Amino acid sequence: MQNIPLYIGNKPFPGTGKKFNNYNPGTGDLLNEVSSASTADFEKAIESAKQGLKIWSAMSPTERGRILHKASRILREKNDELALLESQDAGKPIREALEVDVVSGADCLEYYAGIAASMHGEHINLGDDFAYTRREPLGICAGIGAWNYPIQIACWKSAPALACGNVMIFKPAELTPVTAYKLAEVYKEAGLPDGVFNVVQGDGEVGQMMTSHPDIAKVSITGEVGTGKKVMAAAAATLKHVTLELGGKSPIIVFEDADLEEAVNGVLLGNFYTQGEICSNGTRVFVHAAIREKFLEILVERTKNLKVGDPADPTTHVGALINKNHFDKVMGYIALGKEQGAELISGGNQVKVPGCEGGYFVEPTIFASAKDEVRIVEEEIFGPVMSILTFTEEEDVLQRANNTPFGLAAGVYTNDLRRAHRMVAKLQAGICWVNTFNITPVEIPFGGYKQSGIGRENGLAAIEHYSQLKTVYIAMKDLGNPF
Repeated sequence: MQNIPLYIGNKPFPGTGKKFNNYNPGTGDLLNEVSSASTADFEKAIESAKQGLKIWSAMSPTERGRILHKASRILREKNDELALLESQDAGKPIREALEVDVVSGADCLEYYAGIAASMHGEHINLGDDFAYTRREPLGICAGIGAWNYPIQIACWKSAPALACGNVMIFKPAELTPVTAYKLAEVYKEAGLPDGVFNVVQGDGEVGQMMTSHPDIAKVSITGEVGTGKKVMAAAAATLKHVTLELGGKSPIIVFEDADLEEAVNGVLLGNFYTQGEICSNGTRVFVHAAIREKFLEILVERTKNLKVGDPADPTTHVGALINKNHFDKVMGYIALGKEQGAELISGGNQVKVPGCEGGYFVEPTIFASAKDEVRIVEEEIFGPVMSILTFTEEEDVLQRANNTPFGLAAGVYTNDLRRAHRMVAKLQAGICWVNTFNITPVEIPFGGYKQSGIGRENGLAAIEHYSQLKTVYIAMKDLGNPF
């Protein structure tokens, strides 16, 4: 067992706060002891960030981009090593971590490295006078990560922040503390100056330090809706900028003319990838009545072929839920679905995996519900549980799809081009997919409507959330006496 310290000023820093244990969700084995940040430790991180900001913000954007490019290359070189750590920390199948988690983080660093030197203001001609704008960093940004995609989220938050000239103090989720620390080491190897990326470990108490500290200009969090509301309320005291990437209960709508095999592909990806622990998952699957039986036939067969097993096994499709509390929550929703009259079509049971007796595994689960007003349809479960709902009319399914306090994502499967555009124009969701689902390249903005969040991550839109505009008016003639 190793100790995971803080990372402040480009070096390991022994946290003096309370200690907690870090477990492998797939086996239940103790991996590491982790040191939380005390208030004094956090002040050290703030002072380190202030010094880092002086250096980093004064560097040319081209220089900043060069360091981010190098960090991206190092991440790719360390893909196998970091993917294994991510799989052990989060319980996800190693095949996913190798293909997606580290690579998508590297993509993000590479993308913003390329953008750094191209950020600019504009010139406004006012006759003899003129004005121009400058895009400037916000200062010290706080990033708060989630446990389902630890290194990817650390990159999604730090890359645009650093490209804009900010510095970041990042807190990984308490349950997955390892790879953010490794990312800090990668940044150092790439040449990032001291204090530009600091990692503080801990629970909600450390998160509160971040949201309340007057020297932090922005907080970006990926997490639950309830947590996001608390962050926003705390940030209001000092009017911090906030980006909130929160939960969802997203719809996937499958019309009668859809390619059924492709629709099933999207539904499987949008429900069972990463054990269903993805905020944008399309867990409300609306299927046109005319194709319902054929769709279910294909879906159930494909679902039963998914292998639930040891995350370290490269043939595993569905790994372990993050811990016992979350397992109990997911199993509680499955029991609730049965109690409230939903039909259990497939799955619904705990899986015992040989060699992984301490892990928490759940069968990919499919319910069919005759009504939308049941809790498994209305509430975010964050596990491998989907609800099949039936519709016949476009306007009806549109109204039902939008009848939720969430609005993170939506998917439409149809070969009718006009219908596809009509639907996505009216769906109340921050990202909509047509004939695919849950594909999130860094080039496109990601974020939600309604209670699914505020602000956007990725794409050019993130630059707006990590920078501020200064307007400069230049007088080329005398004002004269105005009175």
